[in-house]
Amino acid sequence: MSIIIEDEQMNNLRMLPRIVLIACGSFSPPTPMHFRMFEIARDYFKTQGTHNVVGGIVSPTHDSYQKKGLVAGTHRFAMLKLALQSSTWIKPSDWEIQQTEWSRTLSVLQYHQNHMNNYINSPLESDMNGTLPGWMPSGLRERQDGVQLKLLCGADLLESFAVPGLWAEKDIEDIVGNHGLVVITRFGANPEKFIFESDLLTKYQKNITLITNWVPNEVSSTMIRRLISRDQSVKYLLDDRVIDYIHMQGLFNCKT
Repeated sequence: MSIIIEDEQMNNLRMLPRIVLIACGSFSPPTPMHFRMFEIARDYFKTQGTHNVVGGIVSPTHDSYQKKGLVAGTHRFAMLKLALQSSTWIKPSDWEIQQTEWSRTLSVLQYHQNHMNNYINSPLESDMNGTLPGWMPSGLRERQDGVQLKLLCGADLLESFAVPGLWAEKDIEDIVGNHGLVVITRFGANPEKFIFESDLLTKYQKNITLITNWVPNEVSSTMIRRLISRDQSVKYLLDDRVIDYIHMQGLFNCKT
C-alpha cells in the first residue's frame, strides 16, 4: 500500500508546474549552507504541493565584481564542482565567469531561462548542436510545457533592493515580476514588513515565496576565510574535497 501511495505522490509531483532554482553570489568559498538553501526550498514546494523543483543552478559572479576575499572564478567554479559531486540535481554554471565583464543578476536569469526554453522547444533529435551546458537540469524534455527559473536568495538580498543606487528599479521589477524570488529567511526575521513597505514588491508579492529556515547555520564564507587565514581548522565546515583544493592552491592566505 505504501508503494502505491508513493507512486501516486510522485505522479502528482510530476504534474505540477516546473521550476528551476538559481543562486547567484561569490561562493568564495562555497559553504554547505549555500546548498542547504536549495534543499530547504525543494522540501517546501514539495510539502506545499504547488511546484515541482526539477533543478538547481549555482552561478558564481565574475572576477570583476569588487568584493573582498574574491578569488579567481576558475577556483570558485572548481570548488563548486567538487562540493556538488554528491548532488544529483544542483549544478554549477560557469557562464557568468566566462563573460568579459560583470553581469547584472537579471542578465544571468535571462540567459539561463532562454537557454532552457530553447532546449525544451528544439527538436528531440537536436542536442543544442552538441553544446548542452553542464548546468542544464536533466529531464526537461520529459514534458512539453515550460519551466520557470526563480532566484533563490537570503533575506539580505531581498533587503538590498532598498539600498539606493544598488539595483535598477526596472531590474527588480523584471526579476520579481517575470521570474520570482524564493527567499530563505531566519526565524524571527520579518521580510513581510519589508515587502509591505515597498510598493514594487507588494505589486508582485504573489511571485515572492518566503521560507523560514528552522535550522540556522551561521557559517559564512567570510568566517571560513578568516579561519583559514589564521591557520585554523575548517574541517566539518566545508566539504573535505574543497578544503584539500584550498590548501593545494594556496587560497585565502592559507598556510600550505
